[in-house]
Amino acid sequence: MDQIRVESILEDRQFELGVELIAGRGGLWRQIVSARVQKPGLALSGFTEHIHKDRLQVFGNTEMSYLATLPESRQTSVINDLMGLPISCLVVTKNLPIPPVLASSADGAQVPLLRSSHLSSVFIERIERFLEEALTAATSVHGVLVDVLGVGILLLGKSGIGKSEAALDLVTKGHRLIADDIIDLKRKQGGAVFGSAYGLIKHHMEIRGLGIINIKDLFGVSAVRDRKQLEMVIELVEWDEKHEYDRLGLEESKYTVLDVDLPMLTIPVRPGRNLTTIIEVAARNHLLKLQGHHSARDFKDKLANAIATGTTPVGPLDDAE
Repeated sequence: MDQIRVESILEDRQFELGVELIAGRGGLWRQIVSARVQKPGLALSGFTEHIHKDRLQVFGNTEMSYLATLPESRQTSVINDLMGLPISCLVVTKNLPIPPVLASSADGAQVPLLRSSHLSSVFIERIERFLEEALTAATSVHGVLVDVLGVGILLLGKSGIGKSEAALDLVTKGHRLIADDIIDLKRKQGGAVFGSAYGLIKHHMEIRGLGIINIKDLFGVSAVRDRKQLEMVIELVEWDEKHEYDRLGLEESKYTVLDVDLPMLTIPVRPGRNLTTIIEVAARNHLLKLQGHHSARDFKDKLANAIATGTTPVGPLDDAE
């Protein structure tokens, strides 16, 4: 998401913005496109060149006190000039009194005029955190998100392949569930993608033949977490005898979500394969790679060196002879 409506500020319950709508209801459709806010002090003196388009404007005690020193005619002129600019909305902080001319001008220009009970510094800190959260790119995927050894792993695969069962087995081994079925994903600043559970299904899991279970109630708070950064993706697929799967680990596939590339593994599923152990080892191997140890590449280098020097690695066939 790269923009939000002003009305979203009034709907917030998480960041305790403490705002109320004073005037300009007809402009609640206006868009905010930046997480940064502006205090347009110089605009009240007539210098409006650097007013940023579609950015939330904040009036604190300084701005309102300055307005009060102006004659009524000058107040009207200054406020009408400001409201005529392409601003998203105006917020007056500290529950300061609203001059009638400011409210009427906001109604006429259909610019939402809000008032917050917080001091300017407190409101700016909270509204910027709110906007950073609201303006991040977001999407949702169908799968299971688990925390295995601190690695956020997204399990993908067609319905019935065994994603939830594998996640349940991981939970019994001490790992943690973030989300099952629908996963909300958001890209934060710096390119990190975080996943969390969707609404009412938070901490719940569907196991065929068993039904809906609550992981938090069954295994305790240590078995779940609210959100986790995605660090790798594992796709579970049905075993196909005709398909040649990667046996060395040199192939490095990528899964792109919200314009972020994540390492991806494809694991074929068939009876007798312990998916839980494979996923655990995949997490450990991922951690090793982050530390600069790539087992498959190290093996390839050793093999190439053995061939180059003419030495034959000892293997099972050599032992049998």
